[in-house]
Amino acid sequence: MRVKLAGITWESVADGPGVRAVIFAQGCNRRCPGCHNPQALDPEGGEWHQTEKLAAMFAAARGLQGVTFSGGEPFLQAEPFAALALELKNSGLDIVTFSGYIYEELQHKAASIPAWAVLLHQSDILIDGPFIQEERDLSLGFRGSRNQRIIDLAATRSTGAVMLSPLHLRTTGAVK
Repeated sequence: MRVKLAGITWESVADGPGVRAVIFAQGCNRRCPGCHNPQALDPEGGEWHQTEKLAAMFAAARGLQGVTFSGGEPFLQAEPFAALALELKNSGLDIVTFSGYIYEELQHKAASIPAWAVLLHQSDILIDGPFIQEERDLSLGFRGSRNQRIIDLAATRSTGAVMLSPLHLRTTGAVK
């Protein structure tokens, strides 16, 4: 299966817990003012990659705790990202997914789009919500604006209510 990417970062500590690889989806319909990855917005940009090859490369990489799907918007390519997430999880890597959609919107869409449901289910942590320039806060861990939540998806599934991850309270120590 193919997925269109804006890029890959092999080692990051800013995009989720531990040392992670980050896969940037190409294409986003949100167009948030102040977007951190404007080069990833145009769905016509980027390069195609085989999910099977990506999974093999990340599984063979040493020292990674997991992989983060960022954007662009991963849910606009939910089927290949869901397939990739399944392979990565089978290799022992955890999955963090960033989305400009809030969890409740994703749940609603997942009811009618099976690939959205699979990607949401394969993700361990969801960082949700659009970037809002007026809510920008550089002291936050793993997100850019105060409206964005870091959601523990396993806890959310087990309780039936949105459960924030303890990572939600983390700060980077940066100034606003």
